[in-house]
Amino acid sequence: MNNNSKSGLWKVALVALISAFLGVGLGFWGFSHFDNHQSTSTQSVTDNSGKAGTTKISNVTVKSNNQMTNAFKKVKGSVVSVINYQREEQDDNSLGALFGSLYGNGNGGSDNSQDQQGDDSDSKDQSKLQESSEGSGVIYAKQDGKAYIATNNHVVSGSQKLEVILSDGSKITAKKVGTDSITDLAVLSISADKVKSIATFGNSDAINPGESVIAIGSPLGSQYATSVTEGIISAKNRTIDTTDEKTGQKTGQATVLQTDTAINPGNSGGPLVNAAGQVIGINSMKLASSTNGTSVEGMGFAIPSNEVVKIINQLVQNGKIERPSLGIKVADLDQVPNQQQQSVLKLPDNVNSGVLVYSVTDNSVAKAAGLKKYDVIVALNDKKVDNIADLHTQLYNHSVGDTVKLSFYRDGKEQTVSLKLTKAD
Repeated sequence: MNNNSKSGLWKVALVALISAFLGVGLGFWGFSHFDNHQSTSTQSVTDNSGKAGTTKISNVTVKSNNQMTNAFKKVKGSVVSVINYQREEQDDNSLGALFGSLYGNGNGGSDNSQDQQGDDSDSKDQSKLQESSEGSGVIYAKQDGKAYIATNNHVVSGSQKLEVILSDGSKITAKKVGTDSITDLAVLSISADKVKSIATFGNSDAINPGESVIAIGSPLGSQYATSVTEGIISAKNRTIDTTDEKTGQKTGQATVLQTDTAINPGNSGGPLVNAAGQVIGINSMKLASSTNGTSVEGMGFAIPSNEVVKIINQLVQNGKIERPSLGIKVADLDQVPNQQQQSVLKLPDNVNSGVLVYSVTDNSVAKAAGLKKYDVIVALNDKKVDNIADLHTQLYNHSVGDTVKLSFYRDGKEQTVSLKLTKAD
């Protein structure tokens, strides 16, 4: 073997030796690192060094920057509970009383009958008042020492006294500024002394289905005040029927936001809030079952904020909403038995839907146009009227001062009159 061959072999041996050394070293380091990592990880999960009965709270904290959590923080101080106090009174406003003469068992109400308004709470003995119901509301403005609260009309309806519980637990007497049964909205006022937070309204037209929202309120009462539930906007511009609380009759239709956010009794009047912490709706109702009795989950409805702002501004300015009125009291024709439809109303066989006039107010446009008790309205401006909801919806599409054409049946014959709409008293 020559010198060059010996030199080459030494080089190969030297490289092999270095490679082996490095391989053992890297392997040892990797094993040691892996072992140390596993040991640290295991100790962070389970600590077996202590004795039984010495469990401790972990010092690891989670700082969440959830957008909806921040939205809740912005609004929660402005959300209140609303308590409705009433005296128990017998309700005789039944269909039997309203249509007594039609059925031959009463006077059925005269053409000159008027709604009876209850006395103000200040003029009544409040010592016998009882808590009738609870709902929610949201403070949206402070001005001249007063704070204004938006809520539902059905939350405050029939009250002889109203109290508001602020987020800090303070209980304050509230006054009605104005109510509107058609949109189910109301405005209350309280002293602003203890009010520290107000909410802002967002643009309900700008939201889209799928966007996250939260509902804040007092489900099942003030003991659960400032509860928050989360969901999404399920649909915009959903049209639903509205009904009279006492008779259960349909009175019109409303366009609302649909959400799967949990809305329970007591949430009514509370805010539906977007991710920016803006109120984009006032929670109004929940659908619990369908017409065939099927149980329904995740279908709540809220009055859109754009509609809310328009109504509450008018309520603060005028105390009520000015809408066109005919000056009549009505009921759905299907509430009248078929025998009376034939014998009393003398309707043709092909007329099986419409609105029965059972009272005409003095000095009203209906009185001036010649409408009478037992007339059956079937169309307004040639658009079919099947029920009260149809009549109200079409009527409220017009403004005070508009002239409309009304079609109705009297003694079996169809007639048409034109009348100029006036504002409701």
